[in-house]
Amino acid sequence: MDSEEEYTRYREDAKVLEAVGVCVRDQAARIEVRLPKAVADAAVAAWRREEPGGRVDGREESREQYVLRDRAAELALIGAAIAERGRPDGPDVVVALDVESAGAAARVAS
Repeated sequence: MDSEEEYTRYREDAKVLEAVGVCVRDQAARIEVRLPKAVADAAVAAWRREEPGGRVDGREESREQYVLRDRAAELALIGAAIAERGRPDGPDVVVALDVESAGAAARVAS
């Protein structure tokens, strides 16, 4: 099998993955999760933090820098959800997260 055939197969796989994603999204738009209060508070702080728009120094980001900035943005979105609809429950905070945000956090933990 040559490289072209391999990537044709990968494109087809990506279409199937997208179909799975549509099914998951439609069945579980939000997932209720329980977080320790300290973790929830840190996520809310990331949401409320003032960040400069764009890269300050004008240089291109490395792949590692891009990944770090992307993860920080995901955390901030989780913090927004907690600030908006999180509720205390003993030592924890319970919040319904969008499946995309929950998945992003789970991928980082893997």
